[in-house]
Amino acid sequence: MKTIKDAKFIRQGADFGEIRPVFKRTVWLDKEVDKATLYVSALGFYEAYFNNSRVGKFIFAPGWTVYGKRIQYQEYDVTNLLEECNTLDIALGNGRRYHGNPHENYESITCREEALIAALRIEYADGTEELIPTDDTWQCAKSNIIYSHVYNGETVDYTANTDELFPVKVLDDISTDILVPTEGEEVREMARLEAIKLITTPKGETVIDFGQNLTGYVEWLVPAKKGQEFTLSHAEVLDKDGNFYTDNLRGAKAQVKVISDGNEHKFKPTFSYQGFRYIKLEGFEKKDVDLENFVAVVVFSNMKRTGYFACGHDLVQQLYENIVWGQRGNFLDIPTDCNQRDERFGWTGDIQVFSRTATINYRAEKFLVKWVHDLALDQRANGEYTDICPDIYGWESCGSAAWADAGIVVPYWIYRTYGNTQIIKDQFESMKKWILFMESKGSVRGLNDLHDHHFGDWLSLDAGEEATGGFTDDNLIATAYLAYSNRLFIEMGKAIGEDMSYFEELYKLTIEQYRKTYLNSGKPQHETQTANVLAIYFDLTDDIQREGKKLVDDIEACGHLKTGFVGTPYLLHALTKIGREDVAYKLLLKEDFPSWLFPVTKGATTMWERWDGAKRDGSFATPDMNSFNHYAYGSVGDWLYTTVAGIDSDINEPGYKHIIFKPLPIKELGYAKARIITPYGEVVSGWEYTGNGNECRFTFTIPKGCHATLYLDNEEYEFEDGTYDTVFEYEG
Repeated sequence: MKTIKDAKFIRQGADFGEIRPVFKRTVWLDKEVDKATLYVSALGFYEAYFNNSRVGKFIFAPGWTVYGKRIQYQEYDVTNLLEECNTLDIALGNGRRYHGNPHENYESITCREEALIAALRIEYADGTEELIPTDDTWQCAKSNIIYSHVYNGETVDYTANTDELFPVKVLDDISTDILVPTEGEEVREMARLEAIKLITTPKGETVIDFGQNLTGYVEWLVPAKKGQEFTLSHAEVLDKDGNFYTDNLRGAKAQVKVISDGNEHKFKPTFSYQGFRYIKLEGFEKKDVDLENFVAVVVFSNMKRTGYFACGHDLVQQLYENIVWGQRGNFLDIPTDCNQRDERFGWTGDIQVFSRTATINYRAEKFLVKWVHDLALDQRANGEYTDICPDIYGWESCGSAAWADAGIVVPYWIYRTYGNTQIIKDQFESMKKWILFMESKGSVRGLNDLHDHHFGDWLSLDAGEEATGGFTDDNLIATAYLAYSNRLFIEMGKAIGEDMSYFEELYKLTIEQYRKTYLNSGKPQHETQTANVLAIYFDLTDDIQREGKKLVDDIEACGHLKTGFVGTPYLLHALTKIGREDVAYKLLLKEDFPSWLFPVTKGATTMWERWDGAKRDGSFATPDMNSFNHYAYGSVGDWLYTTVAGIDSDINEPGYKHIIFKPLPIKELGYAKARIITPYGEVVSGWEYTGNGNECRFTFTIPKGCHATLYLDNEEYEFEDGTYDTVFEYEG
């Protein structure tokens, strides 16, 4: 059976400059058809129309993969769209992800330009088949998209001539062997938000507020004024004076422009998206600005929502909502770091720390499996994982501790959350290569202290508010992750029946070397909050209470956390582990800088990249690196689920077959409840203070065929499936 691999890549046969091409083919039918299937892929983005109807709902297809190794193609059933005479039109977008470096357009895998490949397979009622592939019988035309860039935005000229047809060029030098069926989730239009406020700023700018930082674009009504250019600029925040602020976008222009042909058009971009809450309007007369004519379209990967959390503390509840919105904004085909500036890359460190929260919030299994497979494809021959994936830069610097460890940690949480052992089998050799690489970077076996590239405890506060790398010793972090990642690798290997004795021996040596080298060394860089947290949470210390006391003493001495990307995800877990839930809750509920709730008090609707993204006086941190939608610190979400509400899964029965209930009520929250839709069904844990004193009502739901253990006030209770509602005198 012939499919897309029997087609050829094509591109326009004339120089269109920045104008986006539309490829065209007419198909006449003179026999009865049973089924018609359209296959499409591209070097770049594409959007297909069959008889003027959009084909599929995939935005920015074909998806972002390691293009040198594989490019996804999509398959669409178009049988219901068939007519006697059929027109096929496929627009091709500027795929900066295909080009490589989005700033300089480095050479890509084969060429600097985009290309299309498609095939229409028609199965006739008489049993015969016909394939209509992209070849020299296709034609192309200029579209009205005269400029398109994923960062800079899009310009559409409705006055442009789009009727002239041009020949296409067939590209025989691009192999179809790299084409693979779609593995990840499709990016879709997932929600629509109405504009909530029209603002005239102190500078006189006309600004619309959608009330939520989001990823996507605006659908709006273009006024009927022939030749007039209308511009929408995008921003996350207003400055302290209330003016439109875009300095933190760096090189991203983030503008959509439309030239009117004298008719009204409902418009939205085709090949570009932005991260924004506010838009600035230029070219409009005041009478043309009606809020009802502007709608924000929220775009992210089509994942099912599986995790829900609610509590009686408004700021904590908003923090949780910010975590979810941060995932929505950055789970766009790959797990990106940010959604607004000239970056939006698959940074491995961000998803490493956020993967546990991510897999609870959404059914992210399919999404993450596809990305992890690409991570293995990008892996260097020596075992190093890249710092970003897909690695469009081809950086020589890779293998940073806590970043490259995504190659272990992300598969682990896919396994733990969903009970997926196939991902372990898929990634086993890749994960082993990474562990062996870390082992090879030791001055003695068990240390990881010879690698020369680490980001450290990124954006921690112990090296100063504007610093990037933290004060904690990079080699301490690297050795700690050698132990942690190896421990997870051992657990996964045993789950599929592998002999892990070599790695168990390495793990024991790593613990010994860590304790000998880094514990109680007397060096300040070994006694940071992050160092204490890793020693506790990763089980590296021979005296957990000693490390716990150091951690608590430091927090109480300065009055706040000082951790960055490495220490923060485990901070509250570490405090809980040493029995200092009181300190953990103080940090969670702290409202002034630095804290999780400080951005909430400043009006944040997503997670910030930096603790001090906006400062107390309303000014901003350096625009060189200051995203207001960056989910790494949203990793605290898993503590809300697993500790506040108290839902966890037994490591010996992953996927929530055996549920661990260990809630941690506190009167300041009033109540808390979490609901997680697991592979076995819905799990619920909730508590609420119902009267005076310590009376607390607990509710638990256990899916059919599962069982649970409740730990409460040092007591242990066993439950089979069902729903339980009971009141305890909770000491807390």
